[in-house]
Amino acid sequence: MGSETEQPVEKRLQGTGVSPGIVRATAYLRTTDFEEPESRTIPRSMVPKEKARFHEALTRTREQIRALQQEIESTLGAEHAGIFDAHLLVLEDSTVLDEVLRLLEMEKRSVDRLYFEVSQRYIESLRRIADPYLRERAIDIEDVASRVLRNLRSPEPGEGPPGIHPGKPSILLTHDLTPSDTATLNRDLILGFATEAGSPTSHSAIVARSLNIPAVVALHDLEDVVHPGDDVLLDGYHGLLIVNPSAETLAQYARFSAEEGIVDADLRSLRDLETVTADGRRIVLAANIEFTSELPQVKEQGAEGIGLYRTEFFYLNAEELRSEDRQAENYGEVAEAVHPHGVIVRTLDIGGDKLWPELFDEPEPNPFLGWRGIRLSLAQPEMFKTQLRAILRASARGKVRIMFPFVSCLNEVREAITLLNEVKHDFDVAGIDYDRGIEVGAMIEIPSAALIADQIAKEVDFFSIGTNDLVQYTLAVDRVNERVAALYQPGHPAVLRLIRDVVSAAHRNGIWVGICGEMAGDVLLTPLLIGAEVDELSVGAAQLLRVRRAVSRLHSDECRTMLDEVLTCALTSDVMARCRTMAQLHYPELLR
Repeated sequence: MGSETEQPVEKRLQGTGVSPGIVRATAYLRTTDFEEPESRTIPRSMVPKEKARFHEALTRTREQIRALQQEIESTLGAEHAGIFDAHLLVLEDSTVLDEVLRLLEMEKRSVDRLYFEVSQRYIESLRRIADPYLRERAIDIEDVASRVLRNLRSPEPGEGPPGIHPGKPSILLTHDLTPSDTATLNRDLILGFATEAGSPTSHSAIVARSLNIPAVVALHDLEDVVHPGDDVLLDGYHGLLIVNPSAETLAQYARFSAEEGIVDADLRSLRDLETVTADGRRIVLAANIEFTSELPQVKEQGAEGIGLYRTEFFYLNAEELRSEDRQAENYGEVAEAVHPHGVIVRTLDIGGDKLWPELFDEPEPNPFLGWRGIRLSLAQPEMFKTQLRAILRASARGKVRIMFPFVSCLNEVREAITLLNEVKHDFDVAGIDYDRGIEVGAMIEIPSAALIADQIAKEVDFFSIGTNDLVQYTLAVDRVNERVAALYQPGHPAVLRLIRDVVSAAHRNGIWVGICGEMAGDVLLTPLLIGAEVDELSVGAAQLLRVRRAVSRLHSDECRTMLDEVLTCALTSDVMARCRTMAQLHYPELLR
């Protein structure tokens, strides 16, 4: 006789963890709201009525977005609410609206179908772009278009967007999440989420981390493997979705959660301590942030200032956010919040095709090698000087440093400093207060800059090595391309050699050097960075105490010897094996 109930088979889907945590609940599958409407031919007499219906849907959508924006600002802060400034720009894009109305007059088809077709064309063109940030902006357009289409389907004002409403606590599984979806998740019902699309840089991932919702992205075949009501376990640490977890798996995760709780409690004792190696060498441990809403967590984790403040937010949303006053107030707020430590404000680091939504239909052919970082700033000197003025004004309120991104040659550094000096002169004439000793740094993330680091070091006060791009450009690997993901190797001997040489060049010229890329937060690689004699590590808030613990267990001489040895290795796998052995010896509790 067979058993009356057969145990479901456990299945595992591997993705990318973007917000840590472990949660188990019922699976709630959600399909997209961006559904293709029926195409209906209409008589000419109906065209005015269709136009009125379209404008009414746009008006209702605008009201919904503004209401949502106010709600998010009251709960998450103005920075996250600013995401919806971009949505309003998309909604009011005259290129889209004029095309819909033109087709309505010419083809006399239902306006909802025409709006769907025009929006779909924009979305598909964005999804074909190589640049990961632009690809992710397709979800913003889809979010707005879905709202308009729902309002076209629902003529009654009371029938708004349905939202996400599972009947009981669940784990949300979907192809993708829009920013408004993520920001309005019911935390009592949505315990975590997993998507097929997305990346660590998507708005949904950013909001998930702010809300402390476990999240995994880049999963495949969700709808083929998972069914509504399945028992699922979401592991945001390792990027795993486990369907129908076995008793053995549940026991394993119970032990893991208990161990993590012990480790976390122990790490909290390090919060107010300095970051010092076992032999007494001092390392500055700072945090990377994108929004001021991250500051409480950064302070809670004991960061020694902000080693990287990304400022792209101001230029990817409403134009008024780019004003000198708005930026100066924001930078000053951060400087005061992290006192007595400092904040390094990275000047604009986006491509020209990311600045204005109306240019999305004419993207650069290769944004990774295009008009971005300091190149764009130097080509737009007035815009650049607006940001420089804002940073200088903020420096009167606390310790602020300026950092120029994507430097490839000496002339770029000199031109940027010339513009900065012009702003300083204007301030001196006008009697505007600022830190006259403000430090200026260069990001070293392009191999050409690494190879002439000695020359660049003579022009600046510090270096910050951006390892994400340094790895990408050194190894010629698109770090978001799944086909070559295995070739993206931060432990590659060529990358390590460049890092060591940049640090050596900095110290020869009497300046300090930090690392602000993902390598800084990877405790497997910490021995190599200590061996390279970096002065500062800037990491995500979640990694701060783990890195502090790793540093405290390592001896500088031992790490230098290890780095010298691995630089003779031909294979990255050999390097990483040595790193794991070292980490296992000194801080095994941090390896998960």
